[in-house]
Amino acid sequence: MTPVQLIISYYFVAVTISTIVLSLPFTKKPGVHVSFIDTLFTAASSVSVTGLATVDVGDTYSTAGIWVLMGIFQLGGLGVMMLSTFFYLILRRKIGLKQRQLIMTDTNQYTMSGMVRMLREILILIIGIEVIGAVILGLYFIPFYDSVGDAMFQGLYNSVSLVTNAGVDITGVSLTPFVNDYFVQFISILLIVAGGIGFPVLIETRRFLFEKNTLMPFRFSLFVKITTVTYLALLVVGGLLIWGMEYQHLFQGKSWDEGLFNSMFLSATSRSAGLQTVDSAALTIPTQLFVSFLMFIGASPSSVGGGIRTTTFAVTILFLVSVIRGRKHIYVFGREVYQEDVRKSLAVMIFAAMLCFTAVLVLAGSEDASINEIIFEVFSAFGTCGLSLGLTPHLTSFGKVIIIVLMFIGRVGIMYSMLSLRNKNEPKNAIRLPKEKIITG
Repeated sequence: MTPVQLIISYYFVAVTISTIVLSLPFTKKPGVHVSFIDTLFTAASSVSVTGLATVDVGDTYSTAGIWVLMGIFQLGGLGVMMLSTFFYLILRRKIGLKQRQLIMTDTNQYTMSGMVRMLREILILIIGIEVIGAVILGLYFIPFYDSVGDAMFQGLYNSVSLVTNAGVDITGVSLTPFVNDYFVQFISILLIVAGGIGFPVLIETRRFLFEKNTLMPFRFSLFVKITTVTYLALLVVGGLLIWGMEYQHLFQGKSWDEGLFNSMFLSATSRSAGLQTVDSAALTIPTQLFVSFLMFIGASPSSVGGGIRTTTFAVTILFLVSVIRGRKHIYVFGREVYQEDVRKSLAVMIFAAMLCFTAVLVLAGSEDASINEIIFEVFSAFGTCGLSLGLTPHLTSFGKVIIIVLMFIGRVGIMYSMLSLRNKNEPKNAIRLPKEKIITG
């Protein structure tokens, strides 16, 4: 098996083990029965850190089950190979060449040099951010709960759910009670961004701030520059557009700050998080379609999110601009983009569009729902977001399987899904055939 096929098989194993664990009696509340397909759906949603649920998680799973879900969030968010390497480091076991190759594949890296150091940095950063977020939210939640323990637990759960972009709600109301609480919304947006903007961005930002080198000035990589600019542009522009589209509808009669903050939160959560302060079903159809587009893009590569990824979207736009301007090469931030990366971006965009379009067609024939509900559900699953218009609990068993497949592919990644079909021992064709022009456009 190729490294890509091994990684995908490990995620299959993770879903299988999660399904078995969530089927155990101690994970559910007394007297609660969950069917196999719903347990599988919850496991797949948790491993892919999507957040869609066919059952009420808070009413179904016990406290022990909630702890199990948080563990699965970490497994799915950080990645199977990253967490396995973490235990290797704890046990002081040697990490071999094969393990490093799998880590490189799982984290979308191009070189194995410094791999263990990078993983150690990622784990420290992510866990540190989760702890800080848990303390801030837990202390803030104390007036809202009967005990300090309950408040701190809710703070921890929300922090883990936000940083891993899992978005699985255990209260039944998500974050709608904080629709006017801008502090909770601001902290939540920061935690969502920390998990979705990409691990390399966090690492290079930490090195820029705390590892000063007087001999050689620090330079951010092209990947980090494109990722950061695209992610933040989508966040801000997406929020402003949502605010503008809902100004005379959902936010009519509301103050400008309430509309703006909730629009920004919706733009942030549509990256891959799934928690919400306003009911998605209350949005107008144009806004629902626009949010679906944001979910289709998803988060950044080497992050906890899914979708086609922000860099794929950015490179595709840059390619279109270069074609319009008649340029043969793409230049950005003083660098030229590899043609291979352009080809991959276009392949991911086309394959993802065909996959989602096919899923919409299939679900339109199998589910009793409107087309905008189906589109919203499909893009939410593919982008591992978790937002829903209420269709998830009413899906047929066949529909649930389709959504499970979309969540899995969205988390593993379109490129890896395509590469998994490639034969490792397929010989390269050295014969070059004659070229001939064709009419396009």
